[in-house]
Amino acid sequence: MRIRLKYLVEDRDRHGNIRIYVRVQGRRKVRIRAPFGTDEFVAEYNAAVSDHLTTPRQAREAKTGSFRHLCVLYYGSPTFKRLDKATQSWRRRALDAMCEKHADKPVMRMEARHVRVLRDERSEQPGAANTRLKALKALFAWACEDKPEFAPHNPTLGVRKIKYATDGHHSWTSEEIAQYRARHPLGTKSRLALDLLLYTGGRREDAVRLGQQHVRNGRIKFRQAKNEHRNPIDIDIPLHPELGSSIAAAPSSGHMTYLVTKFGRPFTPAGFGNWFRGQCDQANLHHCSAHGLRKATAAALAEAGATAHEIAAVTGHMSLEEIERYTRAARKKKLADSAIAKLK
Repeated sequence: MRIRLKYLVEDRDRHGNIRIYVRVQGRRKVRIRAPFGTDEFVAEYNAAVSDHLTTPRQAREAKTGSFRHLCVLYYGSPTFKRLDKATQSWRRRALDAMCEKHADKPVMRMEARHVRVLRDERSEQPGAANTRLKALKALFAWACEDKPEFAPHNPTLGVRKIKYATDGHHSWTSEEIAQYRARHPLGTKSRLALDLLLYTGGRREDAVRLGQQHVRNGRIKFRQAKNEHRNPIDIDIPLHPELGSSIAAAPSSGHMTYLVTKFGRPFTPAGFGNWFRGQCDQANLHHCSAHGLRKATAAALAEAGATAHEIAAVTGHMSLEEIERYTRAARKKKLADSAIAKLK
């Protein structure tokens, strides 16, 4: 007597030979070629059923082996899910934008020249072009290890970023900070937001998390949101007197976070960024942003003589490259002052 296995179906070809498939409703059939009842048959059957039940629906609907198919498999992978939400968001946006034009193209045939084409589609915006390349490198680094049957080689190897000159986010000057404070005095939520960013060196995703539970014995301690699930960085710094005064003066939010929306709910990082930009606009600082305060903190520490490692202890930078740029600029300024003072 033959045992009936779930999802197993049979048909006959034109020569009368029996063909066996695994078929789950709404999904394509997978043929089992090993002889029925053998260990090889059981292994093929289990693999086919597992693939049907665990593969994301979007990947099943995409053409197998296509660029879209690989992207959807990546989104459902543990590697992608371990990324922080901000990283997931920009990588998904970058890859989905490429899928709009190249969704059905076979990944197996991708070469470095094709990656350059994808990068250069955004060459008018070099930053966006390099973001595309960064997302592709992450995608294929995962695929070559986890899905080599679709991506046996990495076509992004050797493809370089577009070089271009940029200063990045504008770093606030002391005059701009004073101008913001004149518009948003002590005791306002807007002022507290500025001081949280300025005196912790945190990012916007850190500012929206901070609350009274992070302040103990004159220190502020928190884990940075960026890469918290991969390379967590814990910050432990003295509570600056200006920040302490700002916290004490601001009305209590009644929540675990110092900052809440007008509806009494914690901010999302993106929502906070948009709201804070509005506060900057009110102070006629249209070119300023939340991230620019992080740069201002690092620059101010460098100008005060802090070493790169001292600055990193505050900002949480893992690479000293950017911090050393601040310290070099500070040293250059002091050397210039010293040199001009020596002119007779």
